[in-house]
Amino acid sequence: MRLHQIQTAIKDDKLHVELEIEDKHTPFCLVYSDGKAKLTKLPDHGETKVVTHQGKVKRVKWGEGEEF
Repeated sequence: MRLHQIQTAIKDDKLHVELEIEDKHTPFCLVYSDGKAKLTKLPDHGETKVVTHQGKVKRVKWGEGEEF
């Protein structure tokens, strides 16, 4: 599974997230909805779409490719 749930806390109207990042140069995306936060690495070539429904995240889709 590409999405990994992470622990968060909201204090003083701020979202606090504690992450251990293996590679500082790899792009990632943090998605927060309905009290849950999930993290995913972004693909080298492609797109990542966050799909919402009624104000909540419904799914995350990946479209990957490679240059010819």
